[in-house]
Amino acid sequence: MNSFLKKLPKAELHVHLEGTIAPELMFIIADRNKVKLSYKTENEVRNAYNFKNYDEFARAYRMLTSIMRTEQDFYDVARAYAKRAHAQGVLHLEMTFDFDTYLPRAINPGIIVNGIYEAFVDARRDFGISTRMILCLLRHLDETVALNTLKLSIPYKDKIIAIGLASDEPSNPPSKFKKAFSYARELGYRTTAHVGENAGPENIWRALDLLKVDRIDHGVRCFEDEKLVNELIKRKMPITVCPISNIKTGLFKTAREHPLKRMLDAGLLVSINSDDPVFFGGELLDNYQVASNEGGLSQEDLITCARNSFVSAFISDERKNHYLKLLNEAIKTN
Repeated sequence: MNSFLKKLPKAELHVHLEGTIAPELMFIIADRNKVKLSYKTENEVRNAYNFKNYDEFARAYRMLTSIMRTEQDFYDVARAYAKRAHAQGVLHLEMTFDFDTYLPRAINPGIIVNGIYEAFVDARRDFGISTRMILCLLRHLDETVALNTLKLSIPYKDKIIAIGLASDEPSNPPSKFKKAFSYARELGYRTTAHVGENAGPENIWRALDLLKVDRIDHGVRCFEDEKLVNELIKRKMPITVCPISNIKTGLFKTAREHPLKRMLDAGLLVSINSDDPVFFGGELLDNYQVASNEGGLSQEDLITCARNSFVSAFISDERKNHYLKLLNEAIKTN
């Protein structure tokens, strides 16, 4: 199965820039920027990522983002992950990043965008992988911050495909960002939002009806509302699911409890993604493998997830059809 999954053409649509930084690269960047870390070894870093609660995750995240200073830093991180994704059979990658983590340290948005963009240009040349960038709004901040972030994004509209929404879900419903998402659509962005993870189906409804999103990130609590499930099926709404992340954060105890299989069987348009692969100890292939070995997904289910990943991507229909053709050819040769 490992060989089959590795060769299976797929897209990754839900992965956060900072959650991809391997410990060895973290030390290189920290040393380059003369940032003193509280960790001494790579193993110590990996052990620290065995989070017991959100506060531990938040502390590790703040430490990690503190090392990021220059365009070269963002380039190195984005290129390193594009290379890893390519090695896992990824033909198309969409990476989420944000401005608001870095603006308080006077890091110009251009440093972030241009670093990632140039890495992706080189990844296309070196690995043949196509890429898109998703600028994430942070929901624990006020909507005025989100609106300002969108204004700051305008000079880089040609490099950013979509606007997302992430961070603390329970205290910050989608309704808080109705104006921001309306403005994002006016600017021509596609839209997505993390909902139905740490809060219930009501947030998925709000993302659909108030934010008018093109895609849902997580969405695993949709089965708490049968009417919502039917609506998601009716709309053919893409849902990016991250099994290992959901388990490591305690949303589900095991892969067997995870609703991915049930979502597929119901006819929902779900794909498998990694979210924060280094933080949660699971690369994209690991998520496919866990879904297969422990989550009850058949080989046909895994192929469906790969197919759905291309259908759900923020790319042209022509590009989607190209990748779907490659997927079908790969299946025939296996």
